[in-house]
Order: sequence, then structure tokens, then C-alpha cells
Amino acid sequence: MKLFLDTANVEQVAEIAQWGVLDGVTTNPSLVAKEGKDFKETVLAMCTHVPNVSAQVTATDFDGMKAQADEYSGWHKHVVVKVPMTVEGLKTLSYCKKKGIRTNTTLVFSVNQAILAAKAGATIISPFIGRIDDLGQDGMDLIAEIMQAWNNYNFDTEVLVASTRHPRHIADAAQLGAHICTIPYSVFTKLPMHILTDKGLDQFQKDWELVRKKK
Repeated sequence: MKLFLDTANVEQVAEIAQWGVLDGVTTNPSLVAKEGKDFKETVLAMCTHVPNVSAQVTATDFDGMKAQADEYSGWHKHVVVKVPMTVEGLKTLSYCKKKGIRTNTTLVFSVNQAILAAKAGATIISPFIGRIDDLGQDGMDLIAEIMQAWNNYNFDTEVLVASTRHPRHIADAAQLGAHICTIPYSVFTKLPMHILTDKGLDQFQKDWELVRKKK
């Protein structure tokens, strides 16, 4: 499973990229606004660290999305154009497919939406599980349903589990066969951690000190 970082903070991308496990980055207008940096400069900086950087369009109509898709994809070969799951977005996905522009369909909340995006030519679809959890439902149920449909029809489109909130989301997504997880920095830094690892290392160090003292 590929692991993406959900951020617009270049320093965070550089840090996690050094681990040797980072496959990409997803951004959105909210994350970019939070950082207060230039959008294009941020995207280009992240492209130096990973081969997939999803940059979201802000237009809502087909002509506007098409123009932004052409612009963003021209910035760098690592840019993936992020398009919302709307009718206008579907038109944009089809256009990008014909142009050879990689796309990520955002704000997917149903199997029907996932199928439409895949048929329109999306490279990636992003179901938002955390927001479904917020409604009192289990977002991972949607991932299970999408993966079942994908197994039935062998869509080329990759399924990206978005809006992850805790490490268990990543483990569940992997067990369901999702292709990608995008993960906030605060959650990503928890993935290597386990209390038993810490206790084990502490004990090893204490035992080693005893060995050294005997020499």
C-alpha cells in the first residue's frame, strides 16, 4: 500500500520523505490557506521530495477546472490534478484522461460516485472516511464496498483512503486492500511507535550497560 502525507507543509514532507516510506502528498485549499504560503511554490517544493503531489483545482465549472488542470499539470511531472466529485468534475476527469493528465477525485462518499469517477478516467479516487465517521457511521464500510466493486470489475483507478484520523484507519485500509492511504502528519508520526518497542529497547540498553560494566 502506498502512503501519502496529507499536508501543505513542505518541512513535514521533507521530514517524512527521509524515512524512505513516503509515496506522495495530498493538498487542498484549506491546508494551503493554513500554511499561508504561495500555492505554486509549495507544490513545486513538494515535488522535489515525492513523485505524486495532488494539487486541487478551485474552479467549480468545467471550463475553469480544465484551464487549471492544464496549468497545474504543466508545473511539474509529479503533479496530480485534484478534482471534486461533481458533474463538472466528471467532465474534467474525462478531459484529463484524454490529455494524459493524472487526476485524483476528491470528496467521494459513495460507491456510485466512485464508479462514476473511475469510468470517467480518474487515476485516483479519494473516499473520505473520517467525515463519514463523524456522522456516526463506519467509514471503513465504504472502503470495503468500493474494494468489492473494484475486485468485480478490475478498475485501473487506485482507491485512496482519505480523512484518516488514527493509526487503526491505516491498518484497516491495508487489510481491505486499498491502494493508498493519505495521512495527516500528526497520525503519520505515530505509525512507527509502540509501547512494547520502547520498553524492549529500554531493557536492551539496561542489559547492555550491565555487560559493559563487567568488562
